[in-house]
Amino acid sequence: MPVELRKRKAPAPAPEPPAKKQSKVSKVAAKVKQTVKGKTAKSTTANGASKPAKPVVGDTITLDGFGGEIETNDGDKTTLKALVEESKSGVVIFTYPKASTPGCTNQACLFRDSYESLTEGGLAIYGLSTDSAKANTTFKTKQKLPYQLLCDPSATLIGALGFKKAPRGTTRGVFVVDKAGKVLLLEPGSPAGTFGAVKKLVAESEGATAEEEPAAEKTEEEAAETLKEEAKLTNGDAAEEKKGDSATE
Repeated sequence: MPVELRKRKAPAPAPEPPAKKQSKVSKVAAKVKQTVKGKTAKSTTANGASKPAKPVVGDTITLDGFGGEIETNDGDKTTLKALVEESKSGVVIFTYPKASTPGCTNQACLFRDSYESLTEGGLAIYGLSTDSAKANTTFKTKQKLPYQLLCDPSATLIGALGFKKAPRGTTRGVFVVDKAGKVLLLEPGSPAGTFGAVKKLVAESEGATAEEEPAAEKTEEEAAETLKEEAKLTNGDAAEEKKGDSATE
């Protein structure tokens, strides 16, 4: 009798090993990594879009869009680019904390009294603050200023120049840029200090000769006097800025 061969059943597949549970340490590490990655991307976007690096002397800035839109005391909308294009050789902008306060009046009048000598080379002068058009017009009219005052209530241009104080307020300073967008001057200072810096820049651009060396000695004396005045006016500037902050609250 033939032997009947039985077919063997195929062996059942081995069960898959249970998935390893992620340890608490691994979970925390993964979460931290994801959070850091998200913050880095957000920070990069924010810095790239709304917080460009403050320019320094010697930089050539892109005038188009720099500092956003501002307004003249006459109520006309304008930009830094437009002001530079309208000038013959560049723009001088001095910033001040609050219109019609003592230190700011002193600063504005220093530029007023030397307006012709400072602008004969083609520079255009402007004052810049967060004041309203009405406040700046009153300031300009009362002090008989021969130049326009710029209103920057959102401090977009003031901030781009690095003169915005946190959480609010304006640092007194001065900025000079030529027609090509090259930054010739950008520094904080007292009323006399900001004026003196522009005066020195204009004198240097005109070219000093050997016969003008005595004038250089005089400039050193003026610089020493300016340092004394800056120290004297420090408390006054602080009081002005505090007054300006209170007025906006």
